[in-house]
Amino acid sequence: MAALTVETTAVPVHGAATEKVATATRVASAAGAGSVRFEKLGKIYRSAAGAVNALEDIDLEIPAGRVYGIIGRSGAGKSSLLRTINRLETPTSGRVLVDGQDIGRFDEDALVELRRRLGMIFQHFNLLSAKTVRENVALPLVVAGVPKKQIAERVDEVLALVGLEGKHNVYPSRLSGGQKQRVGIARALVHKPEILLCDEATSALDPETTLSILKLLKDINRSLGLTIILITHEMSVIREICENVLVLEQGRIAEEGPVWQVFGAPKHDATRALLRPLSRDLPEDIAARLQPQPVAGGEAVLELHYTGGESAGPDLSCLASALGTSVRLLHGTIDRIQGHAQGTLLVAARGVSESNLEALKGHVGSARILGHVASDV
Repeated sequence: MAALTVETTAVPVHGAATEKVATATRVASAAGAGSVRFEKLGKIYRSAAGAVNALEDIDLEIPAGRVYGIIGRSGAGKSSLLRTINRLETPTSGRVLVDGQDIGRFDEDALVELRRRLGMIFQHFNLLSAKTVRENVALPLVVAGVPKKQIAERVDEVLALVGLEGKHNVYPSRLSGGQKQRVGIARALVHKPEILLCDEATSALDPETTLSILKLLKDINRSLGLTIILITHEMSVIREICENVLVLEQGRIAEEGPVWQVFGAPKHDATRALLRPLSRDLPEDIAARLQPQPVAGGEAVLELHYTGGESAGPDLSCLASALGTSVRLLHGTIDRIQGHAQGTLLVAARGVSESNLEALKGHVGSARILGHVASDV
């Protein structure tokens, strides 16, 4: 494979300007901020095969204290974007601001200080197999030259926080995948960061362990108030923990907003494709009996979609009243995200046609007739 070179416009800072940036960084850190701003960010990789626009015109702000998700299909630019926050990747154009400071202007000293304010959790844990849990967690503090007593106290604190009391002297080979990730989280928290970056942190875990890790991250966000920015290719992870989500497609912003809005009314094909695994097909027994034309004595099968923006959630009595007929629930997938009920219901109702679906306006996001069935379905 041809080697990649990176085109960059980073601006070095020297002398008094260096100290000014470092001082501003310390002030921002002390204020307990944790905001991130991307301004017209672009990233180009160059190789023998030509230029690749990994990121293009990324412009958005992540407020301090949020749990913010970045999602996209493989090659969408998620990892490249995340790595610009700690400057493991340098933008080709535009700026990244952490707590209002342009990190592209940081020299090595300021950059080291910045990275101590940014914890990072990895997909494959990145633990040192020859070191115990205590030693793995303590390593960043050892490198920073923190006194041994303070290291011991802080390690005890973070291991208790992630639920690993009594595992101090255990080696990684004796831990489950979930426990290894908890060690990784403890290590990321040991410096008391403002921002926690999560790079596919649950992709190597089974569903049950994934839920426990996501709950832990949510609890950490609430108790410590730090910003969590995570990348994933799974919408179920976004739904479980995030407040806002950015959908990337081919290095550009497809859409962005509160999770309930993006899930309830996706605007881009990429978002709809990512959400598809969360939806359910029409049950086979109903699909097999569905007829395109009305059935004598039968019922219409209605698909009702709730975006979460309706004045009330699903209410069969309100639907019956609006349609002027009884309504039977056949099938449903309703989630509650950030206090908003959204999803799809399949109901059966007599005497309903396309012309009187207008009566459902305000009760549902959208409604359509899928077909007709005999009333004994």
